[in-house]
Amino acid sequence: MRKTMNIDQAQEPDYESVKIDYVGFVDPYAVEGMVVLKADNGKEFHMRAFSGEVVRHISSFGENEGDPVPSIYKMIEEICEENELVLVKVKIYESGEVLRANLYFTGKKDLVLRNYRASDAMALASFYNIPILVRKNLLKETMEA
Repeated sequence: MRKTMNIDQAQEPDYESVKIDYVGFVDPYAVEGMVVLKADNGKEFHMRAFSGEVVRHISSFGENEGDPVPSIYKMIEEICEENELVLVKVKIYESGEVLRANLYFTGKKDLVLRNYRASDAMALASFYNIPILVRKNLLKETMEA
C-alpha cells in the first residue's frame, strides 16, 4: 500500500532511533537469525525469528569484501534510481503477533511503503546505512544473553 506524505516531519515521540548492535544466529545451523537493536539510552530490542539468509546479508553489508549485492536489494536500488527516490528511514513496529515496518523514501516526491516484513526493512536500512526507528514500547533494559 502506498501513501504520499511529508517525510520531513519531526520524529514521532513514541519512536526511538536505534543502531544494530549485534547480528547473529539463534540456532547452530544458521537457519534462524537475530539482531540486537540498541538505543542511545542503552535500551535494547532483540529481534529474532527471521531468515538466517537475511542475517548473512546484514552482516555482509558492513564488510568491504566486494560480495555481490543480493538481487532483491539490487532491484530496489535500480527502481529507486529510475524514479529518483532515496530510502531515508525505516520504522519497526508490532502488528498483532508479528513485526512489520514502514519504509520512507524521498526524492521527486515522498513515498511511504507500509506494513512490510521487518527483517527485510532491517536489511535495507543496513544496506543504505540509514536510520532505524523502533517503537519505544519494544525497547527493554539491557538483557544478558
